[in-house]
Amino acid sequence: MVKIIPFSAVRPTKANVGLVVARSYEDYPTDELNTILSYNPFSFLHIVNPGYKFHQDISGERRFSLVKNRYQEFLEEGIFIKDETPAFYIYKIETQKDSFCGIFAGASVEDYRNNKIKKHEATIQLREELFKEYLKTVGFNAEPVLLTYPDNTVINEIIETITQRIPTYEFATTDKATHFLWKVDDAVSIQSIQQFFNQLDCVYIADGHHRSASSNLLAEELQQKNKNHTGEESYNYFMSYFIPESNLKIYEFNRMVKDLNGLSKEEFLIQLDEYFRIENHGADLYKPSKIHHFGMYLDGEFYSLYLRKNFKFTDELSRLDTHILFTTVLKPILGINDLRNDRRIEYGYGKYNTIKMKDLIDCGKFKVGFSLFPVNVNQLKAIADNNLKMPPKTTYIEPKLKSGLTIYEF
Repeated sequence: MVKIIPFSAVRPTKANVGLVVARSYEDYPTDELNTILSYNPFSFLHIVNPGYKFHQDISGERRFSLVKNRYQEFLEEGIFIKDETPAFYIYKIETQKDSFCGIFAGASVEDYRNNKIKKHEATIQLREELFKEYLKTVGFNAEPVLLTYPDNTVINEIIETITQRIPTYEFATTDKATHFLWKVDDAVSIQSIQQFFNQLDCVYIADGHHRSASSNLLAEELQQKNKNHTGEESYNYFMSYFIPESNLKIYEFNRMVKDLNGLSKEEFLIQLDEYFRIENHGADLYKPSKIHHFGMYLDGEFYSLYLRKNFKFTDELSRLDTHILFTTVLKPILGINDLRNDRRIEYGYGKYNTIKMKDLIDCGKFKVGFSLFPVNVNQLKAIADNNLKMPPKTTYIEPKLKSGLTIYEF
């Protein structure tokens, strides 16, 4: 049984919503960030970048306190409003090529602890603790965790019925996406949605492992401090966006390495031959079209690397292409032991990431690059079901949600 709750969101007024919502702060190049901060006083970026007001870069606990102040100012100035009654929020994004539709709701930290919310990615304790302190200071969460559930006609019909109504919001953003939000606060719809999730054995984290882990840490701390803890306090839940599995878009990350670990090109290819059948495609761009096939760009030429059929798999992790590349090439041949912190390796993603990888290698920034076939949702679930963890930068998952559309207060 998966428990979800409606919540009273803090959200922008209808007139301001298109101006308020923003991508994750880290996604903005410096020039674009400064332009938005200069010309859009309604942007949520002013809240998460409070030092701009003082023309200073401010970090740590001091920044957390100023974030809280900017947030309160948005409330006081009427840029934000708070719903009086708890609700679910159906949110739909339409881009030029895709459409995403899901439900904003509160997910249970108890379900997280009991593995009803399943994980596929390892987290870093320092980042968990830092974000926990941030949440505790500011008192709100504006970045939902992306959770996915099996496709089901029952919930599809519920959502379809709701989205026939006039939306609470309809607005466009500069990335040429159109956004729709429906506030769902009638008792019948709320009960129907909760009943559906109550029948599920589990859901899966698609994106947001550190955010969910930090919310769990905060709940543990506040529970210990609260002598009258009941389990229903707002800190027992964290804002999530629930989306059906078929609606996820999973893309790959390329791997680019700065040197061949002292090997010549010929020596490197000979060592690769132990695990891969190698074909040289010359200047013809090659991208893998199925699992266990890899692309490589080296010295101005594209190669296909086909994993040899006698390769032995031991578990679901061993079948994952990012793990195969790590255990056969990156670690034993190129000497990269720490995929998170080794400065010799970097990652790329995006529609044209193979071309970008080629350009970066041609200009000398990197020596060799590898392209992979994307992970599918069944592989993601198999890793989580077996309590395994994917290597870093295995998946780039869409939708990427805006900050500041719905805000969950503790």
